[in-house]
This record gives sequence, C-alpha cells and structure tokens, in this order.
Amino acid sequence: MKQYPISRDGWLYLAILAVLSVIAYWLWPLLVIIPGAVFLFIAFFFRNPERDIPTDELSLVSPADGVIMDVGRVFEDQFLNGESIRVRIFLSIFNVHVNRSPMVGKIVFRAYRPGKMIPAFKSDASELNEKNFVGIQNKQLRVLVTQVTGFIARRIVCWVNIGDIVAKGERFGLIKFGSCTEIFVPTNVGIMVSPGDKVRGGISIIGRVSVE
Repeated sequence: MKQYPISRDGWLYLAILAVLSVIAYWLWPLLVIIPGAVFLFIAFFFRNPERDIPTDELSLVSPADGVIMDVGRVFEDQFLNGESIRVRIFLSIFNVHVNRSPMVGKIVFRAYRPGKMIPAFKSDASELNEKNFVGIQNKQLRVLVTQVTGFIARRIVCWVNIGDIVAKGERFGLIKFGSCTEIFVPTNVGIMVSPGDKVRGGISIIGRVSVE
C-alpha cells in the first residue's frame, strides 16, 4: 500500500473541514478560524511519518508511539495460548496513531471483540474495551499485537489480513483519537522497556529474542 504523509483515513475529515472553511469564510471571514484550526489538528493527528526501522533480526520494535503503561506476565488465551509477557502502550491524542508490525512475519491470526469505551489508561480497559487482535509469526517466534479503543477513540482500523506478509516496522493499522496498543510475546523475549518509558513505533526496541 502506498503511504502518504497524512493517513488516508483522515482524508474524508480533511475534505469536509476544507469545505466548511470555504463556507465559513464566505459567511464571515473570521469564522474560518474554527474549521481551520480543526483542519490543522486532524492533519496533525493523522500524520504518517516515515521511520528508519532497525535491521537487527532478533529485536522487536514498538508497535505504536506512546508511553509504556505496564509490563507484566499474563496468560494469553487468544493466540499464544500460554504464559506470556504483555507490554501496554498508551497513546494520547498527540501521538502518531499508526500501528506497526514489531517484526517481520506472516499474519496468521486476526480476531475482533466488541466492547466498551472506557479510558484506555485504566487497568481494566484491555479486558472490557473493543479490541482487535493481530497474530504474527516467523521462524523464530509468534507475537500478538492488540489494538484497544478508549474513551475518545471510537474506531479501530486494520489494513492486514490472514496470509499477508509484513516487514518489521510496516504499518498495519491505526486507532482513531486516543487509544492503547498491546504486544504479547513469549517469556523467552527479554523486555527492554519499563513503565513510564516513551516509545516510538517502528523505532524503539521493546524486546530482544533470546537465542540460547
């Protein structure tokens, strides 16, 4: 898929706001400030920057921009079906909201679960909110990335399907207007981030596969 500086998912909003800006200016020039300001915010929110992706085959990159909320062991019953390490990332409305694949691999699992819209930073948001699951596999390991809606975020967008091959750091979706992204990895992955750390999707290394 060809990539643009602003994600395609924001184009409709920008087109509507552009029309509103013209109408506002025609009615009263000062009114253009309101739709114009919203236009700039939407363009900022849906920005889709290029990233220099690390080439180390054993490292896993962050699937999202944001702040690490917590890192802990959980039982993952959707894809890994066993004890795993979960890293939760909170995305504010000011972060880039494009999600990226943490590693090269094949999409072998996808599932969707409807749910609530409580704030994504709450501890039970992962269990209660609307959620999309993406399982990725390569010769070395399997990881699960989940997209979780929040109080403001109301729509999950996922561009990949089962059978697709993704590169490390490749864009696979986004969540509109604030959200949470999680990655579940096997327990043999050494986690390299801690709660409170700021990460950037496709750039920050969040873990490294053990080859022992």
